[in-house]
Amino acid sequence: MAEREEVFEVTGMTCAACVSAVERGVSDLPGVKDVSVNLLTNTMRVTYDTSLASDKDIIQAVNRAGYGASLRDERRKETSWYNPVEKDIADLKFRLQVSFCFMIPLMYVSMGHMFGWPLPAFIWGIDNAVSFGLLQFLLTIPVVFVNRKFYISGFRALFRGHPNMDSLIAIGSGAALAYGVFALFRMSYGLGHSDFVLVSRYYHDLYFDSAAMILTLVTVGKYLETISKDKTTDAVKRLMDLSPKVATLEMDGVEVLVPVESVKVGDIVIVKPGEAFPVDGIVLEGESYVDESMLTGESIPKEKRSGDTVVGGTINGSGVIKFRVTQVGSETTLAKIIRLVEEANATKPPIAKLADKISGVFVPLVMCIALITMLVWLYKGQSFEFSLSMAISVLVISCPCALGLATPVAIMVGTGKGAQCGILIKSGEALEGLSYVDVVVMDKTGTITEGKPRVTDVITSAHVFEEDLLLVSAALEKNSEHPIAQPILKYANEKGIDLNEIKVEGFRAVTGSGVTGYVDGVFCAGGNERLMRDLGLSFSSLTDKAEMLSKEGKTPLYFARGGDILGIIAVSDVPKASSFQAIKILKEMGLYTVMLTGDNTQAAEAIGSSVGVDEVFAEVLPHEKAEIIEDLQSKGHKVAMIGDGINDAPALAAADVGIAIGAGTDVAIDSADVVLIRSDLLDAVGAIELSAATLKNIKQNLFWALFYNSVCIPIAAGVLYPRFGLKLTPMIGSAAMSMSSIFVVTNALRLRKFEPSVIKEANGLTCIGSYMEGDVNREGGIEMKKRIYIEGMMCEHCKMRVENALNGIDGVIAKVNLEGKYADVEMSREVDDGILKKAVQDGGYDVVSIQTL
Repeated sequence: MAEREEVFEVTGMTCAACVSAVERGVSDLPGVKDVSVNLLTNTMRVTYDTSLASDKDIIQAVNRAGYGASLRDERRKETSWYNPVEKDIADLKFRLQVSFCFMIPLMYVSMGHMFGWPLPAFIWGIDNAVSFGLLQFLLTIPVVFVNRKFYISGFRALFRGHPNMDSLIAIGSGAALAYGVFALFRMSYGLGHSDFVLVSRYYHDLYFDSAAMILTLVTVGKYLETISKDKTTDAVKRLMDLSPKVATLEMDGVEVLVPVESVKVGDIVIVKPGEAFPVDGIVLEGESYVDESMLTGESIPKEKRSGDTVVGGTINGSGVIKFRVTQVGSETTLAKIIRLVEEANATKPPIAKLADKISGVFVPLVMCIALITMLVWLYKGQSFEFSLSMAISVLVISCPCALGLATPVAIMVGTGKGAQCGILIKSGEALEGLSYVDVVVMDKTGTITEGKPRVTDVITSAHVFEEDLLLVSAALEKNSEHPIAQPILKYANEKGIDLNEIKVEGFRAVTGSGVTGYVDGVFCAGGNERLMRDLGLSFSSLTDKAEMLSKEGKTPLYFARGGDILGIIAVSDVPKASSFQAIKILKEMGLYTVMLTGDNTQAAEAIGSSVGVDEVFAEVLPHEKAEIIEDLQSKGHKVAMIGDGINDAPALAAADVGIAIGAGTDVAIDSADVVLIRSDLLDAVGAIELSAATLKNIKQNLFWALFYNSVCIPIAAGVLYPRFGLKLTPMIGSAAMSMSSIFVVTNALRLRKFEPSVIKEANGLTCIGSYMEGDVNREGGIEMKKRIYIEGMMCEHCKMRVENALNGIDGVIAKVNLEGKYADVEMSREVDDGILKKAVQDGGYDVVSIQTL
């Protein structure tokens, strides 16, 4: 069995009944596994067995249902995003212009005698009744002609047994038009037989104006609705606009400007200050700060230098960058993001099934109600004209456009907004599923923690200076290839230790224990307790502190010079600055938090305790992670799993919603339902909030669409007429129907203002998205605020350089005030003033003073 998934473009759909008819027709084919039709984008995604069904079979099934279909254009697959709404706007605008051009004089002619407006003599009075009616008929024909789509689509769907919104419009306006023609003949007969009573009766009930008004108002509604629908794709269109149309290639030492489509993998591209990167690649030469905010939602530009990756669509800062192309076309990060958004819009959340079920029977039910309405009023003795008017009102006010748009417009705006904020939601099911999650399971390494070790504690023996300990440790570790060596060297460098003048001889790595060597001729060693014992060195004075560090999940390393122990340097993979806040918010949202890790129990418990998770599972294998997820599900929980590695893939796939950290492996990302580009747990909070907001919006749309019909259909049928004399004319009904669709789309557009932010007040902490304000304790986040007064800043470029330099320090968030010549910094960990000063000075500016706020 060969299973394939294809995207088709479907034409002629106007409402939820159309969607239901297409899905029903295709799903009945043998071999079709899944069908999902999107009314907003006029697309259909079909999963089918190629041995039982073909593309032609699917297209024919759509044709039999009364609609057109074709395979998605291959060229559009390369751009990955196609918005058919745009091409409809011009057509609707033309139809409106013609409709109003003829409808305005039609309304003047038909209603002028009621208000005493001057009318031409040849249509004035009963004697000219036929001319009066014929002129209205002639003014109505152009309106009917330009809006003939309603009749073609509506009657075709009706005759094929799948009546839709257009069927209701076609029957309603067609009945009014037919009655008007009938009235013309009756008036002609009356004039021919001098029966002026008969002429007078039909003179005031021609209904041409109603037919034209219904078509015009519905077209107005469709035009406004289409413009609103077009706005729902703004986030994605902005992403597409990021990609430049040309690129500067370096060919034989010469810069050549070429279309971006001509760029190939391996080409060398040059990007100048202020330009956008045309494709993905790896930096070969140059240094600059790159604005990645539109892709990641992160406002702080990222420093790029040789060896770093750059992403197509991001904006280069002040430097010239030369890079080698690694991804082009549909394989670039930007194209993949757009494709993920499109795929999410092509799927339906389970709640959409409610609308599908209703729409399947809604139109036939409305037609029955209209017929019953007409028969009841006739039975009660009302005129045929009155009864027909009531039936037409029921037909035109009941069009299920709003019902069909309720779900897709909300999903479109929600997923587009998510992509804009660095949260990629792959499907409608995931979008809805996130809102029902009650347990959040997280991997430790790379998800909760930074995924790379760093120095956490430096403890010296009595009468030993920290500088001496760092000098010896860095001198030994600079020759080591062990992963622990790098964080020690980095820390020493931050503390200003210069290793260029230090000579290390006789270096030796002792497997499983540590390193030894002669630093400036003195024997030195660094490693664990076993190495110290083997060398016969006493370290009893530091044993208690080492044990305490071990209980905290840290790795203590002893360093000695000569025969003396200099102290301990502890290294650990520490939690990310935002992990504590994110988990705290998740718990305040009522979610149970779990941490899974293959790490040892002691280290896992220490990390779990520091970030505040409810439960910790340590020393678990990849398949055991999936088993834990399944066990939670068997107890009735809805589980979200957050991870980043290959070992997380089984658990991500097993969870109700899998959330992958964007910096993780491709396997993890492919296995997940949601991808967090910024690799920040606070974005998982944002994803859950976005899900809840979108689902709430869908429910609001469905409620109002159903409420509107529940209230308006009885009124249109005339239930209030006997007691209050209140009835809806067909013209009012068509206007109300149009407004219902516009209301639903406008309500969905409110999601564009959504920001993934959870504001919680606790111990003076305010979390807004990924920004934290306030003072909390050390384990909770921001501990201190400082103001650095700086000389030499002259322009916005200077401001950006200083901000980037300070924000490059781990745990620091900086904001520069150019006019005041200072920078305010917030620190989630203790940062030495010397490090802050050095970062500013390295950028080419002078620090006047540093004050604690």
